[in-house]
Amino acid sequence: MAELVYKIFTPDEWATFEAAGRFDGSSADRRDGFIHFSKADQVAGTLERYYAQEDRVAIAAFPADRLGDALRWEKSRDDQLFPHLYAPLFMAELESVGWVEPNEAR
Repeated sequence: MAELVYKIFTPDEWATFEAAGRFDGSSADRRDGFIHFSKADQVAGTLERYYAQEDRVAIAAFPADRLGDALRWEKSRDDQLFPHLYAPLFMAELESVGWVEPNEAR
């Protein structure tokens, strides 16, 4: 089974992704030049650090192998390797999605 990587979406970002079938990144993604993902054990920290003010977010799972060579593992927060996607994200690559309340996920 392929390793899953996770993208967190605000409700507006998810609605845009659903409507277009393509996601070119959040404002932070576009600023940094890649789409930020987390491994399963990094999701809680990402929620706490960047999404604590959100009432509700979507956590979307993508098989890393579906994202191809554009997915790179790079050092980031706390010197951990994080998955970064240097390409648009497509709905066809989605494995699953669930909604959480960030304050409840901790």
